[in-house]
Amino acid sequence: MRNERTTPRSGVPRRVRLLAVASGIVAIGALAVPAAGAQNPAPAQQFGADRLSAAGDAVRAADVAGTAWRVDDATRTLVVTADRTVSQEEIARIRRAAGGNAAAIRIERTAGTLRKYISGGDPIHAPSWRCSLGFNVRKGDTYYFLTAGHCTDGSPPWTTSSGSSLGRTVGSSFPGDDYGIVQYTGSTDHPGTVGSQDITSAATPSVGQNVTRRGSTTGTHSGRVTGLNATVNYGNGDIVRGLIQTTVCAEPGDSGGPLYSGTTALGLTSGGSGDCRSGGTTFFQPVTEALDRYGVSVY
Repeated sequence: MRNERTTPRSGVPRRVRLLAVASGIVAIGALAVPAAGAQNPAPAQQFGADRLSAAGDAVRAADVAGTAWRVDDATRTLVVTADRTVSQEEIARIRRAAGGNAAAIRIERTAGTLRKYISGGDPIHAPSWRCSLGFNVRKGDTYYFLTAGHCTDGSPPWTTSSGSSLGRTVGSSFPGDDYGIVQYTGSTDHPGTVGSQDITSAATPSVGQNVTRRGSTTGTHSGRVTGLNATVNYGNGDIVRGLIQTTVCAEPGDSGGPLYSGTTALGLTSGGSGDCRSGGTTFFQPVTEALDRYGVSVY
C-alpha cells in the first residue's frame, strides 16, 4: 500500500495528503441472515471432520446461489442455510453432489435473500486505487453514493473488493470542492447506513462537536470539530476550500468515507496529516454541499 496520494493526479509526497490508496486489500462479506427453521431433523449419526469437510466441498462444488453452510459442533452435521430463491431441485443437486456424505447435511430455510451489501465507510475500488464510500443517497427511485472528488476525478467505474460492479461516476468536483457521485448500476444492496448506524439527516457541524469517521483502512474513529470553512493546499494546484477541520485520525484509503454524528451525516473525508497511531488532523468536505449540488438526499 502506498502511503501517499495515488489518484490520477499523483505527484510529490506531501505531509498533508489526500487519502486514497492502491486497490485490493479489504474484502466485503455476505449479509448473514439468521436461520428461520429447520427443513429436516438432525440425523442421529454424528460425522467426523473428514466427512464434514467433504460435504462442505460438495456444497461449494454444487454452486447454488443463496446458500450458506457451517459445521454445527453440537450435532456434528453440516448445516446448509438456503434462502427463498433456492429451489427443491437445487437442494437435491446439493445432496447429489455430496454423494455418500449427503446424510451429514442438514438443510435449513431462511426468509429473504442472501446478498452482498455496501454502506458508508466500506471499500470501493476504481481500476487503479481504493477509496471509501461516503453515504448512500437517492433521488426519487434512483440510488447513488457520495465519495471524495479526488477519488472520482477522471470518472472511473467502481467495483467492490470482490470485483462486483457497483456503478459509474456521474459527477465529480475537485479541486475547489472535494466530492463526487456514483450511480448504482450493479446488484449490490445499498442500505442508508454507515456500518450498522442508520443515517436519517444531514447537517453542518459546530466547532467543538464530537464526531465519528469510518473508513476502509482504519475503521471507525472519533474526535471533535476544531474549525469550519478551512482551506487546504494539497500541492500541484489542488486547493480545496470550505472544509471541516477535526482531530479525527485517518490514513490513505479512508478518502471519501463518512463523517457523522449519530444519525446525522456531516462530511466526506478529504485529506489530512498524521495517522491513527500517533493521531493527526483530518479535513472533510461538508456533505450538505454535495447533496445540494446533485439534488440527492440521505435515507
